[in-house]
Amino acid sequence: MSHPPAQTRVPSLDALVESLRALPGIGPKSAARLAFHLLQHDRPGAARLSEALQHALGVIRRCARCNTYTEDEICGTCADPRRDPRQLCVVESPADLAAVEQTLTYKGLYFVLMGHLSPLDGIGPKDIGLDLLQRRVVDGEVEEIILATNFTNEGEATAHAIAQTLRPLDLRITRLARGVPAGAELEYVDLGTIARALVDRRGA
Repeated sequence: MSHPPAQTRVPSLDALVESLRALPGIGPKSAARLAFHLLQHDRPGAARLSEALQHALGVIRRCARCNTYTEDEICGTCADPRRDPRQLCVVESPADLAAVEQTLTYKGLYFVLMGHLSPLDGIGPKDIGLDLLQRRVVDGEVEEIILATNFTNEGEATAHAIAQTLRPLDLRITRLARGVPAGAELEYVDLGTIARALVDRRGA
């Protein structure tokens, strides 16, 4: 009885699947489906995706003041003279910054940590830019630090560490109110809840 020949491996396809698996929430089967879809049904879309990624990697950098992503030395938010420089909202990621902005409630400036403390993963204060934050708040304009890290164990530990680090600077330090559910990430919380939490923020 004859058997069908083993499927020939395609190294380039394997590499594409592995690359797609780097995306959050994408497992091996989903990555394979995406790869086959792009190759079979949307090669122009795949080319545009590749070009957009290459362009983004070449031009996107960190804002020199708030650490978020930008194509310029200073991002548009930091450069906006209508923002209140007395308030500095500290968030974990650019996605969290975008979530706060969509509430249309907050008019101050931001600092993006690009992560949170996680000793088990070897992520310490310097890895999330606490030294950069310290340098940022001594400009003489910042009066209030709003800790808007996520209400996860890591986010709470990060907020506590920031509060302890900045307390000697005689700044008002507040934390988002518990309108945001415990264990939630700002990116996925409804805008009304984020807005209420900003309005009802409390001392850290």
